[in-house]
Amino acid sequence: MANEPRTGASEVVGRAQLRKKNQLTLPAEVREALHLSEGDEVEFTVEPDGQVTLRGWTTIPTDQRWFWTEDWQEGEREASAQIAAGDTAVYESDDDFLAALDAIDADA
Repeated sequence: MANEPRTGASEVVGRAQLRKKNQLTLPAEVREALHLSEGDEVEFTVEPDGQVTLRGWTTIPTDQRWFWTEDWQEGEREASAQIAAGDTAVYESDDDFLAALDAIDADA
């Protein structure tokens, strides 16, 4: 079984040898695919059939947690949709920009 050819989209990209203290070095291709860098965490999931899935897990610093709240992310999605639709404005000066904000505030 271990030497049978793989089918589907999966691809073996490297191997790692278990060292003392049960340490592994992930191959560069795996680190790149998971977008991992030093200090990031990984999560292992063991399936009933024995297959193991490795997933990159980036810890969010507590002072940046606000950015990942559902409310904030909804605003990010709305802003991205507006930008993609071309619903943007360019101002010639800071004063023009602030005047536009004042006009929005006055309408609210």
